[in-house]
Amino acid sequence: MTDLVIIDAGGANLGSVRAAFARLGVAPELSRDPARIATAGRLVLPGVGAAAPVMDTLRASGIDVLLRGLKTPLLGVCIGMQVLFERSEEGDVAGLGLLGGQVRKLPASPGIRMPHMGWNRLARRVASPLLDGIDEGAQAYFVHSYGVVGSADAIAESEHGSTFCAAVARGNIAGAQFHPERSGAVGARFLRNFLSWNPA
Repeated sequence: MTDLVIIDAGGANLGSVRAAFARLGVAPELSRDPARIATAGRLVLPGVGAAAPVMDTLRASGIDVLLRGLKTPLLGVCIGMQVLFERSEEGDVAGLGLLGGQVRKLPASPGIRMPHMGWNRLARRVASPLLDGIDEGAQAYFVHSYGVVGSADAIAESEHGSTFCAAVARGNIAGAQFHPERSGAVGARFLRNFLSWNPA
């Protein structure tokens, strides 16, 4: 059985992420204990809301320092993906710095509602085992007002007024701006791919 730990950074989507893995036959453990997180086979960092409370929780427990030194496969989801980067414009908060780049507010434009909420197409940018079995143009579910633009680590992008990173990967670090746990078969396949992902 996959030794999967979901990092409890206080996100409201903890239960739904846990349930999504349960549907794949995996029973993840929920933990805020650095000692347990350090021994996990795979890690998921969910989050909804804002980057600052997530980073406050990670710093208070020392998990921020721990994650910077681990080589364990780590998947950030939504805010959990955003805090993988160096800094977020939302609250001007420093992130984990595991990926280079900044999280910025998505630009307003006529006819474009914020927050970006709903289904949107994924456009593949590079080949990645995390996207295996996911068709070009497949739809995923998003809820966000901030995003990363033009990252060299983007494996998929989406568009809502402007183009932003929908999924990223570098080394042992991966992220999904969309919510795999709410994205039906596409999200389930992405999570299944993460469970078997063997980053170099």
